[in-house]
Amino acid sequence: MYARTLTTILAGFCAFALLDPVGAQTITRGPYLQTGTPSSVIVRWRTDTATDTRVRYGQSQGSLTNGSCDPTSTTEHEVQLTGLLPQTTYYYAVGTCAANLAGDDADHFFVTSPPPGSQTPTRIWVIGDSGTADADAAAVRDAYIDFNAGAYTQAWLMLGDNAYSDGTDSEYQAAVFDMYPSLLRQAVLWPTLGNHDGRTASSATLSGPYYDIFTLPRFAEAGGLASGTEAYYSFDYANIHFICLDSYDSDLALNGPMLTWLQNDLAATTQNWIIAYWHHPPYSKGSHDSDGSGRLTTMRENVLPILESYGVDLVFSGHSHSYERSYQLHGHYGQSSTLDSAMIVDGGDGRANGDGEYIKDTIGAVYVVAGSSGKVSAGSLDHPVMYLSLPQLGSVVLDVDGNRLDAAFLSDTGVIEDYLTMLKGNLAPSVDAGLDLGVILPADGALNGTVSDDGQPEPPLLTSTWSVLSGPSTVTFGNASAVDTTASFSTAGTYVLRLTSEDGELTSSDEITVTVYPAGTLNQPPSVTAGAGQTITLPDIAALEATVTDDGLPNPPGTVITTWSKLSG
Repeated sequence: MYARTLTTILAGFCAFALLDPVGAQTITRGPYLQTGTPSSVIVRWRTDTATDTRVRYGQSQGSLTNGSCDPTSTTEHEVQLTGLLPQTTYYYAVGTCAANLAGDDADHFFVTSPPPGSQTPTRIWVIGDSGTADADAAAVRDAYIDFNAGAYTQAWLMLGDNAYSDGTDSEYQAAVFDMYPSLLRQAVLWPTLGNHDGRTASSATLSGPYYDIFTLPRFAEAGGLASGTEAYYSFDYANIHFICLDSYDSDLALNGPMLTWLQNDLAATTQNWIIAYWHHPPYSKGSHDSDGSGRLTTMRENVLPILESYGVDLVFSGHSHSYERSYQLHGHYGQSSTLDSAMIVDGGDGRANGDGEYIKDTIGAVYVVAGSSGKVSAGSLDHPVMYLSLPQLGSVVLDVDGNRLDAAFLSDTGVIEDYLTMLKGNLAPSVDAGLDLGVILPADGALNGTVSDDGQPEPPLLTSTWSVLSGPSTVTFGNASAVDTTASFSTAGTYVLRLTSEDGELTSSDEITVTVYPAGTLNQPPSVTAGAGQTITLPDIAALEATVTDDGLPNPPGTVITTWSKLSG
C-alpha cells in the first residue's frame, strides 16, 4: 500500500515565494479530487521523484493565498483542504513547498458541495466497466464532454471494472488517469469495486491498487453513517444521499457488517433522494444473467428489500456490458419468471412527452445497468423488468433539481438513446372549483373551491389562483390567491372562472360557470303558467308543460320552489 501523507490545511493566509519548478520533478498522476464535502476536499497526485508537498488555493485564479507545506518527502501526495466555504469555487495548484508543478490556471479548480438538504441543481456522470483504456472508452468520454459543454460535474460515479483486466496500478494509470485528466482535476470521483479491480485488491485488508489509489469516506466524513471501511460508504450531495456498496468482496449476509450498516445508514438519512450503486446488477440479461446463482442473485435477494423498504429511488450497476433500464419497480426479488404486474409500480416509459413521468410518492425504484462505458458484449437483453435494453456504448447523465430527477443514456456518438424523469413525492394537485353559481345584480358570488396535493389539503408549497377564463366584463376577486373567496360582477351574462393550483412541478385547474342575472324588482310573486288543458284516452300519460319566472328570471336558482299537486278529481 502506498504511503499516504495526509496534511490538514487550515484556511488562512500563508506568505510564500514562488520559484521556478524543478525540472527533475514531474507529476505523473493527477491531480485528482477525492471525498468532497461542503467544507473540505482531498487533492492527490503522484510525482516521479520524492518531494515535499504543498497545495496552494484561493477563490481567484492567480491569487492562491492559502496553503502550508508538509516537508515529508514522498511520491504519493495527499492533502486535505479544510475550512472551505460551501458551494464555492476554489482554484488551486499542486507542487513542492517551493514551486508549483501544476495548476493556478483555468483548468485547476473545484466547487465545494452545498450543505446537505439544499435544493441545488446537481449533475452526476455515471460510467461502468470503463476500464478498457481504448478508443471506445475515449469516445464515451468525449461524447460526455461535448454534451456537458463546459458545465460543472458535481459528482462522478464509477461502477467498477475501472481498470482491465486485473486492476493493477499501471492499468489504472492507462484506464483512469490518462483517460480522464481534465475531469479528475475538477470533479470528485466516487468509485466502487468491480470483480476485475478485485483481482489485485482485498476489501478485508483494504489493500491493493484500488484501495491505494482512492481515499473514500469510511468515517462519515461526507455525510451518512460511518461504515468503518472504504469498501462501502455513503455521502451526501445537496438533497441526495448516495450509497456505494461492495458487491464483489464484502460479506453479503443479511446479518453481516455491510448490510447491517446499510440498514442503519438508511434509517439515519433525511435526504430527499436516495441513489445506490455497486457493480453486480440485480436484474440483467446482458453479458451476465441475473437469474444465475452468485452475487447478482444475492444482491437482489438480500439488498433490494432493505433499500426498497427505505424508499430507494434509483440504483446503478455495471458488470453486464450493455445498457438496461427498468420500469418503476417494487418487490421483485426472485428470478425473472416470477415477475408479476403487482411488482411494476409504473410500466410506462417515464417520459413527460410519452406515458408520463414516474411519480415517486412512497414506493417505486428504477434500476439501471450502465456497464457499456468501455465495451459492449453479447446477451439476450430481454429481462422483463426492463423498459429498454441496448447493446450500445455510452454513459448516464443524471440531473437532480429539487423534487425532479432526469436521467439520460448518452451514446458514444453523442445521441440520447433513452431518458426518463422521476418526480419525487409530487402528484399533480387535485382541484375542485366548486358548484356552478347563479347570482343577481348587484351581488357577489361566494367561491368555495377545494385543493389537495399528495393527499394533503392545501400543503404549504401549493399556490392557488382564481382567474376569468371568459365573460362579458371584468371580475373583482376578494382574494384571487385564496381557494375560498368572493367574486364581484358588474355586468349580467355568463362567466367561466378557473381555479389553478401549482406545486412547483405540476399544475392542475378546474372551472365553474357563473350566470349573472340582471337586476329586477325583487320579492314579487312568481309568475306561473301551468300550461293548456288536455284530454287524454286511457291508458295514457299526460305531459305537463309549465313555465315559472320570478322577478323576470326564468327558473331562477335557489329562490323558487315549484310543486305539482292534485286540486280535485
